[in-house]
This record gives sequence, structure tokens and C-alpha cells, in this order.
Amino acid sequence: MSEHPEQSGLSHGIGLLRIDHVGVAVADLDEAIDFYTRVFGMTCAHVETNEEQGVREAMMSVGPTPAGGFVQLLAPLSPGSTIGKFLAKNGPGVQQVAYTVESIDDACSALRSRGVRLLYDQPRRGTSNSRVNFVHPKDAGGVLVELVEPAA
Repeated sequence: MSEHPEQSGLSHGIGLLRIDHVGVAVADLDEAIDFYTRVFGMTCAHVETNEEQGVREAMMSVGPTPAGGFVQLLAPLSPGSTIGKFLAKNGPGVQQVAYTVESIDDACSALRSRGVRLLYDQPRRGTSNSRVNFVHPKDAGGVLVELVEPAA
């Protein structure tokens, strides 16, 4: 039986701090905010439009923030956007899992050194002026993984 890295004293981390949010693709942001508020009792903590990513998004607080984390509702600005294409192919549902990292630059460098493909050469602007990059789903067991370095 092989040891886990943390058990053997080896440090193989990339600076992950916690699960930041789970991204959910939705067709109508306002309807989704209403649903998550009414049905699950979540609170809408933040809404913004991110033209670069082609989405209108809402961060829904799960339990006491920040400890409870967030569900990020993502509605496309156009059918040709990433979320628009996702909805056309898969329908509404979980689109990505995001992790907060200490340093997006260090995390990207560590992943690249391990042969992991990232979607962007350089991090891009994410929610609330965070810096983000994504691990290619084919290199992460079919899961789109987002790395998030929150704004200072």
C-alpha cells in the first residue's frame, strides 16, 4: 500500500487553501437566484457581469460566510460563450469546481511542471477582480478545475 504524500512527509501541494466554489451553469440568472434563495435558503452575496468570460454570475453563500463557501451561478451572455455552449451540450448543471490558491502564478507553474495543461497562458480576471486559470478537464479526470487567487 502506498503512502499519501502528507503521511510520508513529502510536500506535493500547489498552494490549495480550500474549495472556493462550485460553478453551476444556468439559463436564467434571476430565476436561479430566486430558486437557490427560496429552496435552499442561500443568500446572494455578489452579482456581476464578466464580459471577458461571457457570463453574468452570482455568488450564493452556503451557510455562514466565508466558512460555508459558495455556489456560483453562471448564465451566458450569448449562445456562443463557454457557458452558452455548455448549456447547449449538457443542459443546466455543475460546470466546474474551484479552489482558492495562495498564488495563482505558483500554482500554474507547479501544475505545468507536472505536465498538466491549463486553459490560459496567463491568469485572467475572475469574479470580484480575482485572478483565475483552469485545468484542462482531460488532465483532471473530466472535471473542469478552476484555480482562484482572490483580489488583495
